[in-house]
Amino acid sequence: MRRWINWFRLTCLNPIHIFGVVANTKQTENLKKKNMRKIIYYVASSLDGYIAGENDDISQFMLQGEGVEKYQSDLADFGTVIMGRKTYEFGFQHGLEPGQPAYPNMEHYIFSNSLKINNLSEAVKIEKLSVDRVHGIKQNAKTDIYLCGGGQFAGWLLENGLIDQLKLKLNPIVLGSGTKLFGTSTANESWKLTDKESFSDGLQILTYDKKK
Repeated sequence: MRRWINWFRLTCLNPIHIFGVVANTKQTENLKKKNMRKIIYYVASSLDGYIAGENDDISQFMLQGEGVEKYQSDLADFGTVIMGRKTYEFGFQHGLEPGQPAYPNMEHYIFSNSLKINNLSEAVKIEKLSVDRVHGIKQNAKTDIYLCGGGQFAGWLLENGLIDQLKLKLNPIVLGSGTKLFGTSTANESWKLTDKESFSDGLQILTYDKKK
């Protein structure tokens, strides 16, 4: 009897007992999931759901004002940005040097199966489209992750359940055609409005979290 009691104390009451290990492992996994960084799609959109007009025209979107300043301030909270090839190449039209970061304070991951650039900055990495790679970036990121586009890449992420939050800079314009918020994706998903900021120029920043 005494031997059994000693065994019980050394095992069942010991946190390193096998059942404790299983419980602690599950707790650790749940904690990791809870603390895993979110992918936030923070993007300007027209009232009819376009993030750019024909030929990537963004001239009708608000490029200054209180709402834009709020957005620019929010970007300082991100240490990692992900984007598709077209979004990265769009920056070339506005002075971005190929291979250089678009945001100096962020690590860049450009997802493309075809993009090739020599002399990449240490802050810029080109990745193949891979769900596992996105999960790896989420697990290692020190901040939430800024998804800045484009529509096709966002659509691919949406279809794979990888977007955690939407922050739409809703512009009071109707474009009628161009690049859709989620490209050609036909994914069906429900979202909950969790925050709304309105500005005097008509811009709104709407925050949606994925319904669980």
